[in-house]
Amino acid sequence: MQNHDADTRVRYRERLSPSLWMLVAAAVVAPMAMLVFTPIGALPGLLIGAAVALAVILAMIFGSPRIRIEGTTLRAGRAQIDARWLGDVVEYTGEEARAARGPKLAARGWHLLRGGIDGIVVVQNIDPGDPIPSWTISTRTPDRLAAAIRAAEADAARAAQLPA
Repeated sequence: MQNHDADTRVRYRERLSPSLWMLVAAAVVAPMAMLVFTPIGALPGLLIGAAVALAVILAMIFGSPRIRIEGTTLRAGRAQIDARWLGDVVEYTGEEARAARGPKLAARGWHLLRGGIDGIVVVQNIDPGDPIPSWTISTRTPDRLAAAIRAAEADAARAAQLPA
């Protein structure tokens, strides 16, 4: 039986992969590439077009950013922050999420926004040495992400109270 340390436990993970309509739109690359390579021959043009479309779709899927909460660390895309520096967490869906992505978006904040993903979580950054006041993160499950962030904050607060 494995003994998982609380500092390494994965609380939440999500890949912000493109929506189905974006993948279909990427597939339009196939006929365009095929037309470019048709002078070589119909079959090579068809094969190259299919390969290019597949490569674009795979790049979109595997290149999409990930959100992960591991222990007390929030990782969103390439950025990461320890939960001890996180403040209030607010999740938005529907019209509130649209407003949070638009007119209410913090200009100085850090953003990981993806089209086609409705939910938004906004987390306050309370680190006095960090000029970024908040993180705005797109997510398909804002309630689960917010709950995982709050649990990580609670663990970080408990760890800070323990004597070294």
